[in-house]
Amino acid sequence: MSQLVRFGVSLDGDLLRKFDEHIREKNYSNRSEAFRDLIRQELIAKEWEIGEEVAGAVTLIYDHHHRELLNKVTDLQHDYQHAIISTQHVHLDHNNCLEIVAVRGKPDEVRRLAEILRAIKGIKHCTLSMSSTGKELV
Repeated sequence: MSQLVRFGVSLDGDLLRKFDEHIREKNYSNRSEAFRDLIRQELIAKEWEIGEEVAGAVTLIYDHHHRELLNKVTDLQHDYQHAIISTQHVHLDHNNCLEIVAVRGKPDEVRRLAEILRAIKGIKHCTLSMSSTGKELV
């Protein structure tokens, strides 16, 4: 485990008040926890920029009655099976399904998969949640 280090930060008073409000809204117990999360978020963004192995989730909402959509999604998942760790399919109602695709790989490839899925006719909504494999995070 790494050593805990304390350091000072100088901030404009208004910025600090807004940050403290943010901390309360997000239910952080203190500023240190919030700062740690902000720093980690920037480090994860850096991983996505420099092309390290990353992890994330592609979330899809679609109408399963849309013709050929399921075949296209399944075919694409087979094409990208090296980057797909797992999928979960949820029936939201009679028409709408939620699919969560857990991914790991190079950022460009993961983004490309999300872009191709997003462009399939019948996909109502598609998001890519970018995260980390955790290897470089403290």
